[in-house]
Parts: sequence; structure tokens; C-alpha cells
Amino acid sequence: MKINFYILIHIIFSLFLLNFFTFAQTDSTKKKKDEEDEEPVNFQDFQGEVEMAKGTKRYCTSKIFDLSPNKLISVGYDWQLPYQMQFDTENTNTQTSNVQATHGLRLAANFPIISKNQILINLGVNYLESHYNFERPTSQPLQKSLEQTALRSTGISLTIFKPLNEKNFILYSSQHDLNGDYKLDEWQPLRYVKHSIAALYGWKKHDRLQYGFGIARTYRVGEVNYIPVILYNYTATSRKWGIEALFPARAHYRKTFNPRSILLLGYELEGNSYRLKNKDGIFNTPNNTYTDLELRRSELRFRAIYETSLSGFIWLSVQAGYRINYRYNIDNGEFFRGFFGDQKYVAENSLTNPLYFLVSINLVSL
Repeated sequence: MKINFYILIHIIFSLFLLNFFTFAQTDSTKKKKDEEDEEPVNFQDFQGEVEMAKGTKRYCTSKIFDLSPNKLISVGYDWQLPYQMQFDTENTNTQTSNVQATHGLRLAANFPIISKNQILINLGVNYLESHYNFERPTSQPLQKSLEQTALRSTGISLTIFKPLNEKNFILYSSQHDLNGDYKLDEWQPLRYVKHSIAALYGWKKHDRLQYGFGIARTYRVGEVNYIPVILYNYTATSRKWGIEALFPARAHYRKTFNPRSILLLGYELEGNSYRLKNKDGIFNTPNNTYTDLELRRSELRFRAIYETSLSGFIWLSVQAGYRINYRYNIDNGEFFRGFFGDQKYVAENSLTNPLYFLVSINLVSL
């Protein structure tokens, strides 16, 4: 399956324009002036309509006050500072290599498909890559593979928010990612797509608090697992601070300086399973020939994120933090190990922990 790179760029740009013109909103800074220009409202004109609407069922919304803005379009770049990578495989002795940098582009877009009081449905697309720059070349198989081709992830997502009444809701999300050491014009077979799903039942107590409980099938720990999830979003009565959490995936303390400037302090668990195509059989040994190697990659990022409006709904996001390696092992094939499985890895590698930075420009929805 081959996709022309220029066609891909054209599609992304077209989607950007579609989303901008279709879902652009009125800047809140103009709201006051617009209200001043409006004629006074005679509420008696609507008395009959209000009486007719008394029997209408009401539904809770998906947001609370002062949540960090939703990113409709995001273009960012991620950069990890130097660290060491220790390899352990069957056909070589353990060895250590110096990684000068790990870096790559990050693209994401979210498009409202249905937006009604009774249901909200969003469709998303995302792309991220990780290029590894080593201090010196080596014959070590995994390093050779990472030097030849970046790790890439291309995916689509679906999010459904279904309010049941004024207080309760159901939230469903699914993510479908094609991960591996492939090139954009030489994609790997679609049978290697990884499917992540989460569903929870929630309560919206008022406009400053919502929470929920559910379960997720996730690859954030590098390999497939099933874990409970907790949603908790809270804004203090002063509206100067709050909590945004979807535990254990991420959790942040939020400091609101003003409606156009916020600071987030917390962590996120990032991870997925990447197919290694084993080009020229570099991972094979005299006793084993591998056809479905997968790199179980997972990392915990403790971080500070500053987000501010550059102009209207165009926001800058700058984050800096400390990346802690959780898993960077190699398996042969897709299977469920869970928390208690004792299946051996083909290789158990370890990474030291560097500082990292991520900067992005975003078109947001407040």
C-alpha cells in the first residue's frame, strides 16, 4: 500500500481549511461589543415559547467551567535531550549507546460530526513520529532499525458523549493506530492496527464538577492491557484553579491566570506497540527467525504546560518536563500478558531519563 507524501499533505491542509471555516467561532473579546449593539429583548414576546418548552427534557453538557481548550487542529514538535539506551538481545551482549536526541512532528485534528443536546460525536485523526539520533553507528539490531527508519503512528479516533439527563452521561472513545518503523510511502499492512477503547459512566454535579468511572483497553503501558479509569474534572469556586484528570492516563493541576492564559502541572502516560519489520533479518538469530516483532514502548512524562492565546482562537502551547522510561521491550507477536503474565520478552531494554520539550500551535474551541 503506497501513499504519495504530497497527497497526504494536501489532505491534511484541506481538512484544516474545512475545519476552520466550518467550525470557526465568534471571538469572545467581541462578545461585549456585539451585546451592546443588540436591541433590548422583550421577554414577554417569548413567554409562550417558554411555557411550551417547560416539558422539554434537559441534558447535561460535556464541559465544566474553565477547562483547558479543546484543540481542533494541532501542529507540534517534540524533542528529547540526550540519554543512554541499553540493549539486551539474544544474538549480542548487553551494550549501551548514547542517544543524542529523539524528536519528531506531531499532528492532530478533531472534527465535530454531530453536535446536539442529546449527543456529541467527534472524529479525530493524528500522526506522530520519533527520529533517533545516535552518537555513533553500531551493529546492534534495534539501534540499526531505529537509525534506518523513524517510529511512526498514524491513527483515527472516535469520541461519543451521550448525556442521559441533567446529571448523568456516558462517555465512549476509541483509538485505532497503525504503529511501526514504516515510511509514509511504504505503509505496513492494516492488520497491524492497534485498537484502544474506553467507556465510562459519569455524573455532572454542577458547572464546576464532573466525574466518572469506567474501563479501558489500552496500549499506554506499551502492550495491551485492561484497566479501570477514573474521570475527574473540577474548577474551584474562585475559578482560579482546578483539576483535570483521566486517571491513570493523565492528571493535571490547572492554574487559570485569565481566560486566555493557563498553566497545567502534572503527568501523562504515553505508549503504544510498534511493529518492527525486521528488514534484512537483522533481529534473527541462528535459532530464531522473527516475522512479527513488536516494540512495547511506554513512557511517563512529568510536565508543566503553558498555554496562551496568540490571536483569537489560535493558541500557543509550550510544555517542558522529564521523561521517565516505563517499558521499551521487544515481543514476538501480539498477545495479552496483563499484570500477571510471565511470558518472556525477546529483549528487555532500558533507557535513562532526559528532559524534553514540546511546542505546538493550535486552533482551539473554548
